[in-house]
Amino acid sequence: MIEGYATREGTSRFRARHEGRSTAIGHFKQFGEYMLTSIGMGTYLGKADDATDALIIDAIKRSVGEGAINVIDTAINYRFQKSERAVGKALKDLVEQGACRRDEIFISTKNGYLTHDADLSMDFWEYIHSNLIRTGVIKAEDISSGYNCIKVSYLDDQLRRSLKNMQLECIDLIYLHNAAEEQLPDLGRERFMQILKEAFEFYEAKRREGLIRYYGMATWDCFRVEPSNPMHINMKDLVDTAGGIAGEGHGFRFIQLPFNMAMHEAATFKNQIIDGNNYTVMEAASLLGINIFTSVPLLQGRLLHRDVMGIVKAETPALACLQFARSSSAIPLVGQKKMAHVEENIRIARVPPLSSDEFSSIIASLVRAA
Repeated sequence: MIEGYATREGTSRFRARHEGRSTAIGHFKQFGEYMLTSIGMGTYLGKADDATDALIIDAIKRSVGEGAINVIDTAINYRFQKSERAVGKALKDLVEQGACRRDEIFISTKNGYLTHDADLSMDFWEYIHSNLIRTGVIKAEDISSGYNCIKVSYLDDQLRRSLKNMQLECIDLIYLHNAAEEQLPDLGRERFMQILKEAFEFYEAKRREGLIRYYGMATWDCFRVEPSNPMHINMKDLVDTAGGIAGEGHGFRFIQLPFNMAMHEAATFKNQIIDGNNYTVMEAASLLGINIFTSVPLLQGRLLHRDVMGIVKAETPALACLQFARSSSAIPLVGQKKMAHVEENIRIARVPPLSSDEFSSIIASLVRAA
């Protein structure tokens, strides 16, 4: 097992070693108690095979070694547990080779979706029945129509598998994975909030045991839609739930949602309500002590075919997308495997982010164009 977890001292040490040397001044952000790179690496896409494992491992080692990232994001269902294992292998290699220490790297994963194990010769439902239903971890009725489950016994099982997959003593951040999107339509709001409270109580217990440091919600729609939409979640309600369990020292400190030049609601749509006032997600998060990671900065490549460089000046369309997303108060997570893409993305770390005035001007132009 890889001992320890990310710390203020460790991530600051990583910054001191790289900022102004292999990366630009301003590439690192104060993010809660951490000093994190202004981009992180995601591990979602790719075949569930050993060749893709090797690409992910090499991409992590290259990006961390250059100081371009000290944030790695994964999920137990990504590539059917193989992404977590690749993250663990890469981190173990980096630590053993002296390229970094465990306390310098922030690792997040997600639990909630059903997954089988690509390293076992079992199909999906055979695995679910053998490892989860027959063992009493879950019942068939605990599974949502979107193959999601946030029952505490399931979250416990998945957390332990995630720790084993990544060979970690402690995970820095664990998300409930699209819980609102997959559970609200089936359960209704009252029942969903009760189960969510039970999940938060479970994660607070795991914090006390030293298995995780923080928890959050990784989402797609619920923080971006109208308050009248049945899928809408108000962040203040989640903070109040966590605070009711553990007081001001609660561990609900992170969310994840899409953010890019086409999906910019987090910075432009005032759908979060605090004390009767409306705020954007980014504004509300700042008021509530929540840190934001964002997904799909390139909209899975679809933005590369638009005139994004007419909005943000950069060497390439991909870097224009990353420059936009990293210049917000959030940290974008970019998927990368091919070394050509890794090398391209590393270049953004050598460029200062946009100033707050430049970013605000772009946001205003996107609102006018909407």
